[in-house]
Amino acid sequence: MLNLLRTYIDRQTLISIRNLYITITNPIFSLISPNMTAINDPEPEFDPYQPSTPVSYPIKTLEHLKLRTYFNSFHFQFNKASVEIDHNGVDDVTLPNRRRMIVCHDMQGGYTDDKWIQGGSNADAYAIWHWYLIDVFIYFSHYLVTLPPPSWVNTAHKHGVKVLGTFIVEWDDGRLIANELLETTTVAKMYAERLSELAVALGFDGWLINMEVSLDIEKIPVLKEFVGHLTQVMHSSKSGSIVIWYDSVTIEGELNWQNQLNEHNKPFFDICDGIFMNYTWKENYPKLSAAVAGNRKFDVYMGIDVFGRGTYGDGQWTTNVALDVIKKDDVSAALFAPGWVYQTKQPPDFQTAQNRWWSLVENSWGISQSYPKALPFYSNFDQGHGYHLSIDGKLVSEAPWNNLSNQSFQPCLEFSGDTTTETIQAFVDFTEASYSGGGNITFKGVLEDHAYSTRRIFHGELHLGNAPLYFSYSVKSVGSSLIGLCLHFTNTNEVEKKTSILLASCGDTLITTERFSSNFSRVIMPRHVKKIEAKPEWVIQDSSVIMDGSTLTGIHAVCYKSNPKSESHNQNILSSSEYYAVLGHISIKSSTNDIVFPRASEWHVESQNLDWGTSSEGHKTVSLNIIWTLKSKVVSLFSKYNIYVEYEASEPAQESKYVGVALVEAFYVSEFLVPTGVSSLKFIIQACAFDGASQNLADSPFLRMHVDVL
Repeated sequence: MLNLLRTYIDRQTLISIRNLYITITNPIFSLISPNMTAINDPEPEFDPYQPSTPVSYPIKTLEHLKLRTYFNSFHFQFNKASVEIDHNGVDDVTLPNRRRMIVCHDMQGGYTDDKWIQGGSNADAYAIWHWYLIDVFIYFSHYLVTLPPPSWVNTAHKHGVKVLGTFIVEWDDGRLIANELLETTTVAKMYAERLSELAVALGFDGWLINMEVSLDIEKIPVLKEFVGHLTQVMHSSKSGSIVIWYDSVTIEGELNWQNQLNEHNKPFFDICDGIFMNYTWKENYPKLSAAVAGNRKFDVYMGIDVFGRGTYGDGQWTTNVALDVIKKDDVSAALFAPGWVYQTKQPPDFQTAQNRWWSLVENSWGISQSYPKALPFYSNFDQGHGYHLSIDGKLVSEAPWNNLSNQSFQPCLEFSGDTTTETIQAFVDFTEASYSGGGNITFKGVLEDHAYSTRRIFHGELHLGNAPLYFSYSVKSVGSSLIGLCLHFTNTNEVEKKTSILLASCGDTLITTERFSSNFSRVIMPRHVKKIEAKPEWVIQDSSVIMDGSTLTGIHAVCYKSNPKSESHNQNILSSSEYYAVLGHISIKSSTNDIVFPRASEWHVESQNLDWGTSSEGHKTVSLNIIWTLKSKVVSLFSKYNIYVEYEASEPAQESKYVGVALVEAFYVSEFLVPTGVSSLKFIIQACAFDGASQNLADSPFLRMHVDVL
């Protein structure tokens, strides 16, 4: 019941209701059974030490934190993030010296669809894809130690966003835990070191500390030692790490949310990297907080509860009201529970509502992240969920799925919300079979023959030398619809100069150049055009450009139609003004050389935890953990690994079947059904590079399992 109330009622009121609830119900429950409590529901038994489908889970007791039991879990190896935060080749990993945006997810208590490390089956699972508006992401739940699932860390890091876990003590039980935590300075420092060790081992960037209990005044010096030591140890153990204090207990030991930076909470602010202010602040509190913070005003994050619950501006569809005030007073912001859009099923659908809500944030706050910033750059626009999955133009699965680790660089599509005034609509589509992953950008609308329309795809900051840039992108279109790419460059060597270059689609060079020469600084035709043999509707176009000393600041799609005289025979599929085209991926590299993958013989592949069994229908099953490493012991530099299986029998082997994806060099196969008549299973590990290339299956390492061992 309390979890349901938490969605609608502010924190202070919820505490009062909870205390009353316990007072009334505990005597009743004690009469029924002395072992029952009113507020603790039994949870399914989970043994983290037994091999099973890899999951993410929190640490619930100080004892487990102290004894480091998490590191002995079977799931630990899978919970390590595999993507380092993208600093785009820059050594400085500190937060930028400007207003920043924290997003604290708090979605349905945490560990929902995202707990399945190797992916789940809910194609409509919650996701965030507006990373270009975010600086720090906090994975939040109400467990003692909330460890961010690696899927969130991987996709946030890819977009240059730091990720924090949460350490929280709350309610009456929390006060008992806090007293144990703060028993002595030595004990407090030990627990701080345990938290730092976890963040470093799992690859995330620090902690939100929420001591939401009242404390005896003599515990406050120990609490300060805990916070200060955690901050110091994190900084020395992981470059760029941060520790954020939540506005809760005061320096006097009272649980009294201040909603502003003042003398009651500043001593905690002074010994860590920032403070996350409570949500019920008044209009002048950001300005007052900035004055107290001085030259650290950007380390003050004014909280906004998206559910509302007493927050300034009421959150929800007026979240931007609070953002406007925070921006005016030039401090930072912290959005709490943006999953409101998903949890409350805002109409007409999650994709549309999510894009609309985040557009309010962008229009108020502005863009925080830019990409591309470094090469190679690759995006297939995958959001990390879908109803099918493709690899290099080939459909490999038609099963619904979700896996945030699969999320590619997300396009910065502008959302107007008014389809009646848009000539061309641009949106990520999950219905069409993809070129790669589970989504494409679809462009559809009305376009006259000689008109064109541009739509933003990426907001970049890629500094160039004198070497060429090589672009490759895949397109599927109908009739005379064509897509090119408009590249925006700036050059500030002397006076700032802006240049726009059109990478045109294939067609008549002379006609295309004459048509667009007055609209763009330069028109470049593709140097190479090819079709996918298995899927000839996909056309891949390669172009190159040299812009010595310039910066690539933006990539836009250019939608136009081919010259009416050269339209293909299927032009009648659409009416003369209708437009429809799909963009499958974009790749930018500094070389045309293909990556050289290690040969299969250069890998060591083994199985662990092998377990043969029988399904309820009497069919043979197998569970095992597949592990692979390069024999050279060199750390492999691959973005992910696709796992396939081939069934081998007396007849010719069948086509390889897609099984799943791994972000670490291990994959757990759980109760895999072995078809009748199969004598062996060949599990293939296909390495994938950061530029989107993947190794040929015939050359990939594999593990062969003989089935006739029973």
